[in-house]
Amino acid sequence: MAIGAGLPFAFNFKKYYNTSVVTMDRFFLALLVFIPATFVATLLGVSPVWLFFLSALAIIPLAKYIGEATEEIATRTGPALGGFLNATFGNATELIIGVLAIKAGLIEVVKASITGSIIGNLLLVLGMAMFFGGRKRKKQQFNKTAALASASTLLLAVTALVMPAIFLQTAPTAGAATVEKLSIFVAVCMIIIYFANLWFSLFTHKHLYTEEVGTYESYWSMRRSVVILVAATLAVSWASNVLVSTIEPVVARFGWTELFVGVVFVAIIGNIAEHMSAITVALKNRMDLALQIAIGSASQIAMFVAPALVLASLFFKDQMSLVFNTLELVAVIMSVLVVNTIVQDGESNWLEGVQLVFAYVIIAAAFFFHP
Repeated sequence: MAIGAGLPFAFNFKKYYNTSVVTMDRFFLALLVFIPATFVATLLGVSPVWLFFLSALAIIPLAKYIGEATEEIATRTGPALGGFLNATFGNATELIIGVLAIKAGLIEVVKASITGSIIGNLLLVLGMAMFFGGRKRKKQQFNKTAALASASTLLLAVTALVMPAIFLQTAPTAGAATVEKLSIFVAVCMIIIYFANLWFSLFTHKHLYTEEVGTYESYWSMRRSVVILVAATLAVSWASNVLVSTIEPVVARFGWTELFVGVVFVAIIGNIAEHMSAITVALKNRMDLALQIAIGSASQIAMFVAPALVLASLFFKDQMSLVFNTLELVAVIMSVLVVNTIVQDGESNWLEGVQLVFAYVIIAAAFFFHP
């Protein structure tokens, strides 16, 4: 997911070039070695378990470069088109993995990855940002109005995700066709609301999201950005196909459930670039941007990626609905409520960060032990 995707700016940390940024860039650059390693391992027919972890590591830097290239292109296309590009290509990794998993019939993995992405961004990413950013400070402040506006979108997303499940529980005799129609209707509504939120942040209330961000300076040329975006997207498609094809052998080898693999592994793989970015800006005492990264990413997954995958599944044998199991729904609801409570006062500290991280650990453990 691209940093600042769906917001009226594309933020690139090259502008704030320092030791921490150099270290992060070198880290992602070093991970590129896993792309040829995965290719060679595929040719040699190595164990699916090894392929799973190799392809996962290969996807991480590719996701980062997709986001960075998208941001560079967005700065040259104007705010409206830039926001749309960020919303589309910023979620390319999650969308590609999701579509390939749906094609392979791994519907529960797709749903679990959606749940895991929302929970991970709200608890793990935001928690680590608050902890590292607040270690040497009494407190960090952020724009309360903007944070609450983003949080309210999450509450709406929870409502949309909960209703299909409640419908099925209260109407157990309803056929699969009825549930599918309801899921499609809800998915269309969620996408409309998402773009309404995009309009809010890009035009009518853009001042809430542009404070103290500064003027963006391009780092890549337009041609280089397009080439990198296309190449990285194609590479992610290939690596994601390898990853998805090894999920079932990995589940059988370690005794994990598809639910746990989706919630933890697949979700973290697609979002690790923004995880590190949120921590980086929090260390610079830029909590407004850190919250936009964490909460904005969770909102995009719920309001854009999930419904987009529901609509995409119509072209495959197995259709995906928006009916999540009880554990997934409770985990998402609790995560949203906790974050809404924390952002109410417009400030954060390291203890709140620790609380969010351990809330994530507890939820992840529940998914691990869930049969």
